[in-house]
Amino acid sequence: MRVNVTVNGRPMTADDVWEGESLLYVLRERLGLPGAKNACEQGECGSCTVYLDGSPVCACLVAAGQAEGREVVTVEGLSAGKGLDEVQRAFVDAGAVQCGFCTPGLVVQAHALLAAAEGVPPDADIREALAGNLCRCTGYEKILDAVRLAAARRDHPDPHPTP
Repeated sequence: MRVNVTVNGRPMTADDVWEGESLLYVLRERLGLPGAKNACEQGECGSCTVYLDGSPVCACLVAAGQAEGREVVTVEGLSAGKGLDEVQRAFVDAGAVQCGFCTPGLVVQAHALLAAAEGVPPDADIREALAGNLCRCTGYEKILDAVRLAAARRDHPDPHPTP
């Protein structure tokens, strides 16, 4: 089967997709976008989180054929070619990246949270939004710091950003 999908603003086609193939597999193996990670393949860890038509989903749980004609945004597409997105930058600056395996899913989920929230969300809201994303390296505090930092920067941008 052929799957036509818009990924990160670009129309893309994957050929010879079999019916049981996941969107995650198509993104990583057929379209060359390795950002979303393959960890549990059961929708339990959140490492494969991407936007599908504007909503965060676990790409491992979406059959590739379900993405036909739809829009996908991966962690690679958050920045729209302008360097790192504010959430990506905050994860780096706050030291929220260790092994990096969970980071793409956490960044996409945090991005979705901040797109819907005004101001700096309370910790309880951040924790709830990120509850489906597991990290085996951290105690999550730096991840919470990164989300808070991204929200604060969004509300009070630096007038002299570094390139």
